Amino acid sequence: MIPRLYVPGDAAAVAVGADEVAAALRRNAPDVAVVRTGSRGLFWLEPLIEVATPQGRIGYGPVARADVPGLLAAGLLDGGAHPLRLGPPESLPFLQRQTRLTFARCGIVDPRSLDDYRAHGGGKGLARAIALGPAAALEEVVQSGLRGRGGAGFPTGIKWRTVAATAGARKYVVCNADEGDSGTFSDRMIMEGDPFVLIEGMAIAGFAVGATQGYIYVRSEYPHAIATLEAAVAAARAAGWLGDNAADCGFAFDIEVRVGAGAYVCGEETALLDSLEGRRGQVRAKPPLPAHAGLFGRPTVINNVISLASVPVILAEGAARYRDLGMGRSRGTMPIQLAGNIRHGGLFEAAFGVTLGELVDDIGGGTASGRPVRAVQVGGPLGAYFPRALFDTPFDYEAFAARDGLIGHGGVVVFDDTVDMAEQARFAMEFCAIESCGKCTPCRIGSTRGAEVIGRIMRGDNVAANRALVADLCDTMKFGSLCALGGFTPYPVMSAMTHFPEDFAGPRIAAAAE
Repeated sequence: MIPRLYVPGDAAAVAVGADEVAAALRRNAPDVAVVRTGSRGLFWLEPLIEVATPQGRIGYGPVARADVPGLLAAGLLDGGAHPLRLGPPESLPFLQRQTRLTFARCGIVDPRSLDDYRAHGGGKGLARAIALGPAAALEEVVQSGLRGRGGAGFPTGIKWRTVAATAGARKYVVCNADEGDSGTFSDRMIMEGDPFVLIEGMAIAGFAVGATQGYIYVRSEYPHAIATLEAAVAAARAAGWLGDNAADCGFAFDIEVRVGAGAYVCGEETALLDSLEGRRGQVRAKPPLPAHAGLFGRPTVINNVISLASVPVILAEGAARYRDLGMGRSRGTMPIQLAGNIRHGGLFEAAFGVTLGELVDDIGGGTASGRPVRAVQVGGPLGAYFPRALFDTPFDYEAFAARDGLIGHGGVVVFDDTVDMAEQARFAMEFCAIESCGKCTPCRIGSTRGAEVIGRIMRGDNVAANRALVADLCDTMKFGSLCALGGFTPYPVMSAMTHFPEDFAGPRIAAAAE
């Protein structure tokens, strides 16, 4: 049997030399099969390569190109001893503590092989959905308690039910893969490491609501994901999973990959739909909701990558299996992305309920710099900054909302005690000003004025009055903006002012700036 080595082709691993490692393995061991996979999500160990042995896969990492000859000499192909040997990846504490459902195959399968996907349990969800029929399959999603993983947390099954009940000559399923939040990468990891689970989830959605066409709207900054998705869609179509007789079950459903130009506002569902239609991405007023009049004015299911990729396991294993995980109204698992100044950055899929402190201190290992953690931003660039005093907050939609925060897409960005929180607040306003679609005044003008006022605070100009002005401006933006870009920008600004008031005192920052 030809020895098999697994080397991640995930963008994160490629960024630290995975392509060079794969090339070195092929050059030094030409008779070995090198399979490019996704990443397991342990980024501090990338490139993490694995070898198939009779006892299972054995991992080594982080591996550099220069390590390859020594690894081969030490018996890499047999799982031999070496300082970089990690043992079975599943035995690593970072993976042991996870509940991997959506990411069960990521880093394990060849992402371009439908046969490999099926060999690892893929396709069972679609098969069961077809056996149940559209109405019962949709009800499974409702009963699972799955909520939108893109940030809003709206119940996925209710959205589907609305589309199914809305009359339309044609219906669509749109996947929002415009992942633009800082510190988030779960969508990319699925698209690069297990794209067939997304295709299967979209096919189930199409079957359940009566849609015939699906679109994956992915940002242009993800070239590896785009290439993998296009290859996977072509393979699924060739195998009969997509087309006029999808999965040989008599319903028509196909998928097309569309590449966006990278506008952050196109992560908002209606701006995304405008972009898909060939127009400038601008937020639409609601109503009508996309479920009633979405893409080309037709009833449209629009969910993000993780929402759709979670559907196959729900159908395959039943709604109860998924619903029994989590806490409160937050059911199932969440792929939490640990980033920023953190020792063990990567993807950690767990049931809702793990605390912020556990994620940062225990699982993440504290800061990479070794300095004390000062602030953690959860939910992307529009998420609130939490101090250590709030580290007992469980990862749950309602728990974060109760403390004026949001979990968004599940990104956790860590900052040590050198961070300037006034600068972070000004950055939030500047980011909003740059990325605003310009349609509504609170977002377009408010963000620009906000950056200016915070700048005055940092210079020590009339600090008390300008702090009050920022608070008033944030209130206007929060309740007067058309979408979450302007509406959520106050979260990082107000949380920074509330929890780190010393950084908004003026003189200290002014002196530091000089």
